[in-house]
Amino acid sequence: MRVEIWSDVVCPWCYIGKRRFEQALAAFPHADSVEVVWRSFELDAQAPAEPVGNYAVRLAEKYGCSLERAQEMLDTMTAAGAEDGLDLRFDIALGGNTFDAHRLLHWAGERGLQGDLKERLLRATFHEGEPIGDRAALVRLAAEVGLDAVEASQVLSSDRYSAAVRSDQAQAQAYGISGVPFFVVDEKFGVSGAQPADVLRQVLEQAWADRPVQLVTTGAAAPGCDGDACST
Repeated sequence: MRVEIWSDVVCPWCYIGKRRFEQALAAFPHADSVEVVWRSFELDAQAPAEPVGNYAVRLAEKYGCSLERAQEMLDTMTAAGAEDGLDLRFDIALGGNTFDAHRLLHWAGERGLQGDLKERLLRATFHEGEPIGDRAALVRLAAEVGLDAVEASQVLSSDRYSAAVRSDQAQAQAYGISGVPFFVVDEKFGVSGAQPADVLRQVLEQAWADRPVQLVTTGAAAPGCDGDACST
């Protein structure tokens, strides 16, 4: 069973949603049969590599609200994150353009380390205040999860995986995804937002029950019936 998750590494609800999905997966009896694929989604494709202003200021500008209202939103997300074991540090979070980060995630996926890099980038953004749009920082973070730093630098210096990122974004548009996180299970079930772990687990169970029966033939021929004729 495949679970595709559209998200961005500067999205706090995506980080919270990741934790909740992990909790759901831990309670799912067929977790070993689940393939998780992280898909690209840019919350702000026009964001500069080095954003100006603190998180609250940028949030207020984005939604056209007061600083007080923006801070209330941050407080809500901070509290939600804490319930799932996350210490979201909006006081140091920088944000930034994430196109390169998504390209690296596609590359990491080919090396079996996509999930590790996804976690590292989210932690770097929301716990450590790393400049996630900075290529040198991305190379260093990739190396920390076991990826080759030289190749990571080569990927970022080229146009590799740009088409893959845009393909993910086109698929999101085709699905009608306008916000993240968004979970798609076996291309049949869609779940929007950082839903509680119990809700995500129920979706996994429903998707598993909906899977077609897989026929496996083993051993030598044995007696059976075919229509009205039965072997003796």
